[in-house]
Amino acid sequence: MNSARRKLAETLAVIDVVIEVTDARLPGASSNPLIEELRRFRNRPCLKLLNKADLADPEATRAWIAHYDACPGVHAAAISLKKPGAAACIPALARQLAPHRTGGDKPLRLILTGIPNVGKSTLMNALLKRRVAKVGDEPAITKSQQTLDLGPGMTLTDTPGLMWPKISHDIDGFMLAASHAIGRNAMIDEEVAARLGDIVLARYPASIVARYRIDPAGMDGEALLEAIARRRACVQKGGASDLEKAANIFLTDYRNGALGRISLETPESREKMLAADAAIPPAQAANDGSEAR
Repeated sequence: MNSARRKLAETLAVIDVVIEVTDARLPGASSNPLIEELRRFRNRPCLKLLNKADLADPEATRAWIAHYDACPGVHAAAISLKKPGAAACIPALARQLAPHRTGGDKPLRLILTGIPNVGKSTLMNALLKRRVAKVGDEPAITKSQQTLDLGPGMTLTDTPGLMWPKISHDIDGFMLAASHAIGRNAMIDEEVAARLGDIVLARYPASIVARYRIDPAGMDGEALLEAIARRRACVQKGGASDLEKAANIFLTDYRNGALGRISLETPESREKMLAADAAIPPAQAANDGSEAR
């Protein structure tokens, strides 16, 4: 990651527009603060792409687009790379952010950035209309930068998924793990699923009813996993509930959209979370487990 960060900083010096791919279900948590810091230092405009919009709550996605469009030098768009032709609008959107590079013999230089497993390589392949980058539903597929021509007067540099050294907010780590941006070896599935359950129960209880035929009244995330285990006959030898299996069912249902279109955060909820975290003294936050895992 340190090597990727240094290389990104070097490349930003010679590009015109940063394209950052985020997960539409958690745009704030899946936006790398290091990318924002580096692109602001170089005063580069940013095209924020909220990918996987087909899995996100449309109302929340509209709120995020309005939020980002109000930021200086930023334009946002929601996309779903599962849909043919979804990437076709991106070159024109990028050109709008760098009108000084339109025309002439100098190409518009773009860089594609983002955290692992948000769809950067899929987007690269879609833009070039051929397979040039390996893709997969796992973090850290892309290992090194590559720059390719994106048609007349435009180049695109693809970069490895870049995480930051320390996740400052505990809930961000759980949301990233639930959405498969963090590998399974970094966190415990049952804990991730329980925290995901807390969010879904609070914001989308009807999804729980529709998917599992469970009454969610009065439940927290841990109780939800117990109920899913009973409903789906996830039982260990001896009769105890197999919470690991229930967690995997719940996480898979969220990741593939079987729970419906769910967003884990909105601009308003993120602002409240940041304000609440800022109100906790650092020593108390450490004791409460707010350090990145």
